Amino acid sequence: MGNIIDKIRVIDDYPFHHGIKTRWKDMDSFGHVNNANYVTYIEDARIIFFKRWNINTHEKSLIVASMTIDYLNQLQHPSDLVIGQKISRLGRKSFDIESVVFNKDGFKPLARSTVTCVCYDYKNNKSLMLFPEIIKDYNY
Repeated sequence: MGNIIDKIRVIDDYPFHHGIKTRWKDMDSFGHVNNANYVTYIEDARIIFFKRWNINTHEKSLIVASMTIDYLNQLQHPSDLVIGQKISRLGRKSFDIESVVFNKDGFKPLARSTVTCVCYDYKNNKSLMLFPEIIKDYNY
């Protein structure tokens, strides 16, 4: 677990930020936020990230090919969170978004995720080369 935390530096290492608040329903029977909710927090931030590129559900879309998540620290409700994001890898048709869920109070990293996305055309049911907007944000 130490290697994962060592790779996470600070919120400023992630150029794109999305704020979110925990909800009472996010708690489990142990009184802390259930780990399944982190996936939703990261998904919410990713959807906002995608809006930068005018993604739609037809000819210019993205699909999630895989997702990994490492849980680093427990989270209590209520909490304000910031999800830091950056594009961490570019392929020909796919790319990775690295996300870290930080507690806004002190910016302690709570979870880290890598999501692999593929550029996709639903009209023609095929993958596409990376959209130029994605390449531009990688060089941000």
